[in-house]
Amino acid sequence: MFSERDTQGPSRRRGSIEVVCGSMFSGKTEELIRRMKRAQFAHQRVEIFKPAIDVRYSVEDVVSHDHNVIQSTPVDSSQQILLLADDIDVVGIDEAQFFDMGIVEVCSQLSERGIRVIVAGLDMDFKGVPFGPMPALMAIAEDVYKTHAICVHCGDLAYVSHRLVQSEKRVLLGETDSYEPLCRACYRKAIEEEGVKE
Repeated sequence: MFSERDTQGPSRRRGSIEVVCGSMFSGKTEELIRRMKRAQFAHQRVEIFKPAIDVRYSVEDVVSHDHNVIQSTPVDSSQQILLLADDIDVVGIDEAQFFDMGIVEVCSQLSERGIRVIVAGLDMDFKGVPFGPMPALMAIAEDVYKTHAICVHCGDLAYVSHRLVQSEKRVLLGETDSYEPLCRACYRKAIEEEGVKE
């Protein structure tokens, strides 16, 4: 007995959600760009979006720390992605932690349309707290791929992005002058040392 879905044959696209997460300098954006370029090579229609506030390397392009580049569309809210993702096979979303919580429903709707959605973002903020919509995105994803930077103090796998500048703002765009990847033990030591200095 065939279901209605079966009779639609191979032309029916199956949507999915993939999440690439980790600390800063772990290669998240690099992995997102790699997957998007593979889709382009396969002649799939792709579109990549990023939050408009992220202008560190480029206003429009998504750029990795290793300076790999892919063209993107900056958006101010997650709902804009739904409006701009018509006739697309693969949607990429960079720096997903900066989006509003609506990004979770947006990704669900895109996948239900038969679109492959690839999301990259920080899993935790500088305090080691799960960041924005990332936990919910990981929960609904078919595939979660965690990347790891190397702890700059001991060489173990990094756990969190430690902030080097004084600020309690959760969203503070920066690079190696503002953040460093640390393993769990070195992060705890750094926090204790900062407490002693205060």
